[in-house]
This record gives sequence, C-alpha cells and structure tokens, in this order.
Amino acid sequence: MEDPVVAEGLSRNFGKLVAVSDVSFRVHRGEIFGLLGPNGAGKSTTLRMLCGILDPSSGRATVVGFDVATEPEQVKQNIGYMTQRFSLYEDLTVEENLRFYAGIYGLSRTERRARVPEELDRAGLTERRDQISGTLSGGWKQRLALVCATVHQPPLLFLDEPTAGVDPVSRREFWAHIHRIASAGTTVIVTTHYMDEAERCHRLAFIFRGSLLDIGTPTEVIERRNIRVGVISTPDVAAAMDLLTPHPAIDEVAPFGDRLRLATLGGVDPVALAHEVLGAGPSVGDAREVAPNVEDAFVAMVHSEARNGDGS
Repeated sequence: MEDPVVAEGLSRNFGKLVAVSDVSFRVHRGEIFGLLGPNGAGKSTTLRMLCGILDPSSGRATVVGFDVATEPEQVKQNIGYMTQRFSLYEDLTVEENLRFYAGIYGLSRTERRARVPEELDRAGLTERRDQISGTLSGGWKQRLALVCATVHQPPLLFLDEPTAGVDPVSRREFWAHIHRIASAGTTVIVTTHYMDEAERCHRLAFIFRGSLLDIGTPTEVIERRNIRVGVISTPDVAAAMDLLTPHPAIDEVAPFGDRLRLATLGGVDPVALAHEVLGAGPSVGDAREVAPNVEDAFVAMVHSEARNGDGS
C-alpha cells in the first residue's frame, strides 16, 4: 500500500520569509510520526500544507492518495485534525459536539446513531455526554477534541501540539490512546515540544529554521549525534557551570538541583572530563554516565546548526 504521506521538496514562503524550505519525507501506514522543532521552526506550517489548508509555494505532497495543492477538499475529508487550542463549541454539550462533527465529516444519520455512543464509551465520556463542553477540564477537553477528530475513523490523523497545557497524567492517558489508534491501522502525525512525547513516536523528523535536519527512529537520531552524557553532583553548581561551559568538547551543561547534566561531543567521556576540569575548583561528588535521550539529541542538533550558521 502506498505511504499515506509523501512530501517532495515542500516549501512555503510568506513574502520574503521562508517558513519551510525543501522538506521531503514519507510517513508509513500505521506509524506515529513526530515533527520536532523549536517555535517558528516550520512544523505547523508543514502540517497545514499537508492538511490542504495552505498551498505549497513549491514542491508537492500527496496525502492518502490526494494532491494537497489540487485536491485539498478530498484531503480534508479523509483526515482528522486536532489543534493545540480547544476548537470545539464550548456552549454545546459533549454529545452535541460529537454529533455535529460526525455530520461535518459526512456520516449518515444511521451511522451517527451507532457511532456516537460507541465513541463516547471508548473515550470514557459517556457519563459526561450532557455536560457543557466549556466546563470540562483541560484533559477532558483534549479527550473530546480527539474523539471529534476521529469520529469518522480517518486513515490519517494530524495532531498539532495536542497536549499543550495538559497535566502529566492526562498526557500519558492521551498517548496510550494514540498508540491504540495507531495499532488499529491509523497513521498519526504529531508536532510536540515535549521530548518525552517525542520518544513515544515510531519515527521523528527534526525541523529547524524551516529545513529538515534529520529523520529516523529515536534511537537512530540519538546515535547519529555521537554524544555522551554524564550526571555530576557538585556543591557549587554555578561555579562548576562556569568552568565546564567553555570547554570545546562540551555541547551543553544544564543544572538540575545540586547536579549538572553534561553532554559531550566526539565520544569524549563526560565523567572523566568533569573530574579533569573541576579538579581545581568545586569538588565532584557522585558522577555517572547515563544514556542520551531525544532531548539531548535535539539540543545537540540545534547547537550544531547554530554554530554552522555563525560560520563556526
């Protein structure tokens, strides 16, 4: 079966501003594909082009077999789309919102009668079906928005910063539901700033300044950065940071309470380096190497691009 998303040289300009530049990737059926990048990197612009909301300035993309530039309405009818802001009708009840979106997505009256109770039950919203949507907490609003975006059982679901402002417990429950959706065959594309969420994706695409920097599984992306990470305990965190930061082998030093998280480049041992640099300064207590994560890889990637952009 053809990949549900194929982007080739996708670009979008707003006047002289290049928001997305020559982005190409494929998304496979049934996978959770993450778009990662800082604010203004071009993630949401890429998503909106794929949804048929924005026309590409150049390049092309097909989504569930339809061209986003020439067949945007067919694209919209065959996808689900959930934004980071609660975009449902707050003065309608939970069930009224779901029935409304089921109608918008073309479900017949007979289909709506059967599907709406099923989806309410699946999302744990049955007991709240008569509650005014505007009175729901952030987590329940998120759950309602997701079920409204998927009531027509689309083959492809777009999630744009879906858990922004949601508590950690609701975020975990949300991701468990996303994995159930994907395991049933729905492809999911999600943008997020939460690095722990990025690690829940099957594959990731890193976007920075409108360009695609890397793409792969979380493990592949981390390994390609060739960084090592250590956690160092020290009685004077500020002084230790001042000593460590200028070292050319260090990519980042970040404080965590009375500890420092130290990332090094080129395979340099972070624990040995900390002992070497801090030997004459603040003492080093507990020091151990830990596995780098997606956040470490992301920061290293952004630092590398920033250095290259500065000509260094």
